[in-house]
Amino acid sequence: MNDHLPSRWQEVLRHNDLDSFEKLWALQLEWFEEPNQRRGGWSGVSRCDLDLPDGGKVGVFIKRQENHITRTLLHPFGMSTFIREIENILRFKKAEVPALEPVYFAVRKVDGDLRAIVCTEALDGYEPLESLTECWLKEGWPDRETRRRLMKAIASVMARMHDHKIQHNCFYPKHIFVRFAGDEISIRIIDLEKAKVKVFRRHASFRDLYALNRHAQGWSRTDRLRFLLLYLGQDRLNPAAKELWRRIVKRTIIKAKN
Repeated sequence: MNDHLPSRWQEVLRHNDLDSFEKLWALQLEWFEEPNQRRGGWSGVSRCDLDLPDGGKVGVFIKRQENHITRTLLHPFGMSTFIREIENILRFKKAEVPALEPVYFAVRKVDGDLRAIVCTEALDGYEPLESLTECWLKEGWPDRETRRRLMKAIASVMARMHDHKIQHNCFYPKHIFVRFAGDEISIRIIDLEKAKVKVFRRHASFRDLYALNRHAQGWSRTDRLRFLLLYLGQDRLNPAAKELWRRIVKRTIIKAKN
């Protein structure tokens, strides 16, 4: 896959003297998370605050990996796992599904080692739904209207994703980032590495619906049904929606027992 460097970010990286693979690779940063040591190599992520040409700063996550590969039919000898990730980031962007903003991507072979870098803009001001829910369970839930608007915002993003036949595959609260700005609620979806494009919309939707239902800690049955109605764009459950709900509940129960 070719390098990816949007013109807006090219200027920002140049302003910070980070406008090459070599400079980004050599950048000395603390790990945001401990690197993964698997797949025959390693992969880690750091955060860096960059100066903007017109003043101010912007946070960027810089992910670097070496010999961290996955094998497919098209790549039997292996390819960087970041290739799949950037492909999905760009796929979500093209579909106008709010997710991660790509800053930089490139792969290089250096002295026999396969190195890759992918950079994305930090979601400053956003909080994972999982963390928000844990806080609400301790301190009290938002009012009913705020909860309804939140569910509508998430359901709208999920529906748009599935309209493009994209299945996230890990649609959990920890991967749904939320920002409250007055009456506006913004959603961003992260962890796109496992996302896939399905042939039919229904194949994309079911797994994500039951995954969220299973991991939606603290949601009442009413909340869950309301979310499904918002996702389907219905005021009440018709026979098809009732059957879908039964399948979601059945799958959730089976998974909980495993």
